[in-house]
Amino acid sequence: MHYIIKKSKNEGTLENKDRSGRQKKLTGRKEKVIIRELKKNPTKSAPQLASMVASIFHKKVYPELCQRILRNNGFHSRVPRKKSYINAMGEHTGLTNCEARELCKKPDPATNGYIMQQTMYRIKDPRKSLPFYTEVLGMQLLQKLDFPEMKFSLYFLGYEDPKDIPTDKRESIEWTFSRKATLELTHNWGTETDPDPKYHNGNTEPRGFGHIGITVPDVEKACERFEKLNVEFVKKPNDGNMKGIAFIKDPDGYWIEILNPVNIANLIPNQ
Repeated sequence: MHYIIKKSKNEGTLENKDRSGRQKKLTGRKEKVIIRELKKNPTKSAPQLASMVASIFHKKVYPELCQRILRNNGFHSRVPRKKSYINAMGEHTGLTNCEARELCKKPDPATNGYIMQQTMYRIKDPRKSLPFYTEVLGMQLLQKLDFPEMKFSLYFLGYEDPKDIPTDKRESIEWTFSRKATLELTHNWGTETDPDPKYHNGNTEPRGFGHIGITVPDVEKACERFEKLNVEFVKKPNDGNMKGIAFIKDPDGYWIEILNPVNIANLIPNQ
């Protein structure tokens, strides 16, 4: 109110002066209408928003202007930046099949020869982890690498025929790092006797890494065997809504999914 009285005394009017430079096509109020509409329907494109503005305010605007308004308000493309995916009912949802396909680009020819070679996680005691992954899960130790100066060792495991492992050390290293989907267990020397070290498995807050998955011929039989070996279960095959799959824990508490391709296909027939 003080500002209004002062403006009236000094300028003899309450009207705003014309601004210098190019006049804005849309007022702040009209821009907010665009933002509200996008929040309501995150999949709307810039041309659709421009058409909406034209029908509501009888003012022609170009899609590029709508895109600029969205960017200035923290939105990029058709999806709100750092916002959850929300459907028309205001419920959280995921990507549509179409969106997922559009986001997945054709691989660059420069990536020819790339493979998914390893997943690494840290272990507290190899005297517990190695028997678990070899005897319980049936993996083979493909390679052991020691780094005395840095006081740690790496154990590479996978489902390979031990007869294929070269006897020459250098050749065996090259062979190991050319295998697909190996498990790299990292042991920092001394953690096995230290009462404090405990590694985060990603399934408690803050969540991140989830699990690895092992395919087996028969989930029920595999789990019966795991029970006899006193393996800790997170989920047994008949627990919960996802029947036919199980989750077990390794000695460090990392989760391992036990699955069968046929069971998975039966669980999600409408995909």
